[in-house]
Amino acid sequence: MSTAPTMRALQQRSLTGPEDLRLISDAPVPKPGPGEVLVRVVAAGVNFVDISQAHGRFAGGPQPPYLAGIEGAGEVTAVGEGVTGLEIGTHVVGVSIGGGAFAEYMVLPAAAAVPVPPGWTDEQALGLLVNWPTALAALKPLGGLVAGQTVLIHAAAGGTGQAAVTIAKHYGAAVIATASRAKHETVRALGADHVVDSRSTDLATDVLRLTGGAGVDLVLESVGGATLDASLAAAKRVTGRVVVYGLAGGEAAITNWDLVYRHQLHVIGLNIGILIQAAPHIFGELMGELFGLIAAGVLGPGQPTTYQLAEGPKALAELEARATVGKLALRL
Repeated sequence: MSTAPTMRALQQRSLTGPEDLRLISDAPVPKPGPGEVLVRVVAAGVNFVDISQAHGRFAGGPQPPYLAGIEGAGEVTAVGEGVTGLEIGTHVVGVSIGGGAFAEYMVLPAAAAVPVPPGWTDEQALGLLVNWPTALAALKPLGGLVAGQTVLIHAAAGGTGQAAVTIAKHYGAAVIATASRAKHETVRALGADHVVDSRSTDLATDVLRLTGGAGVDLVLESVGGATLDASLAAAKRVTGRVVVYGLAGGEAAITNWDLVYRHQLHVIGLNIGILIQAAPHIFGELMGELFGLIAAGVLGPGQPTTYQLAEGPKALAELEARATVGKLALRL
């Protein structure tokens, strides 16, 4: 009698946070269904989504116990019915909101997996379907950024923030970035025109001073909490846009009264997973533009900070505490 194959994986046992993430060695190896591929994971990306899911704050997120991790890169080892264009042996990077990336094998929707660029390792490709398209979507199709405008980018030392600074500068924008003081040099090296202390008690005043009181044309808001109010106050009246794509610092409230009497601007919500599902044509255009930026040398292979799989809880805790710089990865 044959025994079903098992694998090592990180299992989220409760919704109390990443501290209840446990390494197990008897998780069943999944099988790809129609339209899916099975990937032998070489490296998995660590994202704020993983933290939101671990706390039960991600709408429609998986219920414990579940295998954690939404982003994985590795080798296709099996394909499901109806899959074309992805052959066994192809190295891909992909995303599955249902989780499973923090494991030796994961199932990915074929539509949410793209080949690793030639010459790149699997680890270097992490971010290609999460951080980079989020940054580009917030800047261009949703944020409407054009050359000569000024953009405020929060959490600029993170994986998405670094990509946003690089892309915004490429398209001719002036960049005001926020980061903790220890990370300022990292952000300046990317080309930010000004770097503001993210822990400032009056972020809006700092930004308004840098813009001569006019405010910025666009804000990339991934922090939430009190920072959201500062973002609204720092944007230009009437024409300013605030693209909200994260809530690392907690939830925040904005009312219709605020929008009529305090902040007359455009507030735009972005969830890259929903964008992929609801507007695949926009996502396709985004990926085409991203690969154009890669071909032009604007964006290059990532250099994530790596942890071993068993160190997953530590990696998530450090990301949650915002004690990290750039992209984080678990190495399988």
